[in-house]
Amino acid sequence: MKSSAALLALATGAFAIGTTEFSPMGLLPVIADGVQVSIPTAGMLVSAYAVGVMIGAPIMTLLFSRFGKRTALMSLMLIFTIGNLLSAFAPGYTTLLLSRLITSLNHGAFFGLGAVVAASVVPREKQASAIAAMFMGLTVANIGGVPAATWIGQQVGWRMSFAGTAVLGLITIAALWVALPKGEPGKRPEVRRELKVLTRPEVLLAMSTTVLGAGAMFTLYTYVAPVLADITHASPGFVAFALVLIGVGFTVGNTLGGRLADWSLDGATKLILATLAIVMAILPWLMTTHVGTAIGLVVWGAAAFGIVPPVQMRVMQAAAQAPGLASSVNIGAFNLGNAVGAALGGVVISQGLGYAAVPLAGAALAAGGLGLVWLSGASRRRVAHCA
Repeated sequence: MKSSAALLALATGAFAIGTTEFSPMGLLPVIADGVQVSIPTAGMLVSAYAVGVMIGAPIMTLLFSRFGKRTALMSLMLIFTIGNLLSAFAPGYTTLLLSRLITSLNHGAFFGLGAVVAASVVPREKQASAIAAMFMGLTVANIGGVPAATWIGQQVGWRMSFAGTAVLGLITIAALWVALPKGEPGKRPEVRRELKVLTRPEVLLAMSTTVLGAGAMFTLYTYVAPVLADITHASPGFVAFALVLIGVGFTVGNTLGGRLADWSLDGATKLILATLAIVMAILPWLMTTHVGTAIGLVVWGAAAFGIVPPVQMRVMQAAAQAPGLASSVNIGAFNLGNAVGAALGGVVISQGLGYAAVPLAGAALAAGGLGLVWLSGASRRRVAHCA
């Protein structure tokens, strides 16, 4: 199997998933009007997707692990395609909500099993970079897929946006069928043994680091538009430009994160989390000017997404006896971090601390993640010393 073709097929799936996950955020007013609900009620579509990711990650991984990797990944993208088609033809809000829930069920298992496949097609010293290559599709979706889906939804209708995303699912299925070999049938998972692996302290520490890293990112990302309006006095046009810059930062950081993790997994995690904490701590000052904002958001985006490959690799290594399940559950941990970050940012704003305090709260979460990495290293040294 050519590794480049396999990674491209996986990245195509990541692009499709990233497009369907984030595009509704820019279409909430249009969707709300279309199904005749309020914008906050329409916002539950985003929450339902996140809940589906967390619930579906372990369940779908265990269900599909008995199949070969190609069959499992193609089946998951078939669920993705059906979910988006159901969303496109949903007659009302309730059916749309259920359709989004169905769509989300593939998310964690696809990235989890996909990370295992990506790591298996390259030499050991390039595994983190291979995982980053798959996640590159997710970052590119923020630059191209999400804006395109949003434009289609605004100009032609939100239903066409979901229908177009379903086409991406079909393209991914074809790419996976061509790029991945049929392979050996999967083995029936030993559920109790694999779940027990996830309870190990080193695995829990690695997943907790994921939660805090993702939480730091979404503390600001969720409220970046009002933060820009308040601190930078940004126009709507500059806010749109800033979102593109963040997407560029995500893409650059994803690549750098993979390469740094290949160099040193612990070193990369510490360096990126430290950078994220420092950048978020000084963002309130940087964002007082448009130039400072532009520079700060690119660096912040790079650090925020640069953490993804190393924390994903840390979990897979810590849970070597159940890498597929652990990798999938870690995607759920990312979504838990998203919810934690959004909630923390909301608390900061509702308590009247001001929008400048939002990135500071994110910096605290990043610092907490850094502390967990140091704790994990100390724990491993104690075990090695006792042995």
